[in-house]
Amino acid sequence: MMENSAGDAVFRYRGSTFDSMIESLGAVFGAFDADLVGRAENFHWALDLAGCESAALITGSHQTGFEFRAQWSSDATERLSIVVPRRGGMGVTYGSRMAEAREGKLLLYRNFELDSLSIQGQSNLIDELVLNWSLIQRTIGETFDLPFNGSLDLLPEVGLSTPVGRTIGNLTEAIIDGIRHNGPLHQSPIALAHMTQALADLVIRMVPHRLSHLLDKKPHMIAPGHIRRGIEFMRANVNQPITMPMVADAAGVSTRALEAGFRAFKNTTPAAYLQMLRLQAVREDLLDPGNRMLMKEICLKWGFFQFGRFAAVYRAHYGENPSETRKRVCGSHSRNSF
Repeated sequence: MMENSAGDAVFRYRGSTFDSMIESLGAVFGAFDADLVGRAENFHWALDLAGCESAALITGSHQTGFEFRAQWSSDATERLSIVVPRRGGMGVTYGSRMAEAREGKLLLYRNFELDSLSIQGQSNLIDELVLNWSLIQRTIGETFDLPFNGSLDLLPEVGLSTPVGRTIGNLTEAIIDGIRHNGPLHQSPIALAHMTQALADLVIRMVPHRLSHLLDKKPHMIAPGHIRRGIEFMRANVNQPITMPMVADAAGVSTRALEAGFRAFKNTTPAAYLQMLRLQAVREDLLDPGNRMLMKEICLKWGFFQFGRFAAVYRAHYGENPSETRKRVCGSHSRNSF
């Protein structure tokens, strides 16, 4: 698998300075700052970038190895990268952890978590399939039915000799081949959306992470009646100023019992679950091309009154700003502001 079609890549971007390479990568990740660690002799690079709605492909070639540290700004886009090395390798560090892609091994990393990134070997050649982190966030929400933010602690290295590695690797290769050279997936965004969703499902269900233990519990953890009644009440009144005592009354239990039940069966609190429902409602409005309400009106409609805090919570949950969600749908800056 490692000798795939990257060898016939046509590099549209070339340069001989580190800063020019980082500027080119900004087309995928958004603007970010980076500092080269040490010196890199004979620094020559070449990149090919191919982007679609739900994924992007970076094919990179570098004459020599190097390492750099990245600082992500608020304008950068949160991504999950799946690195497929063709020649040489690529490594990342975050905190005390280190991981790398090399022959027979894929690398998975979330760009906002890494401290440093290294390109390894001479005349290396690397493919990097980049998914929107919002896709991963949505998949987590649908899989576990709970709000989530922060680090997923995803196992970063996946061996291609394992059944899981082969499955993820084969689907990754199929998406790469479909994107490269204005391939067929450019002409079928629906097919691409289905394939990237399938890849996100595979990653969340098959690659170990901090929520993996819930996968074994979920089929057996049928929530009791009072939890289901509380959720039904929340859904029916999600746009109303409801309180947790009101939810407990509707569920027929005390507030303390409601809290304990949600922690035991949903691994969250009732208040956090209600916030997740409201965030989902906001997102549905933002993704509706026929919705002409101002951002502020949508926030107020679903019970978010502190707009700065709302934007931070929304970004933590979906991996993008609410204005970015709306911009993708309506393609206009005129209604993005509060």
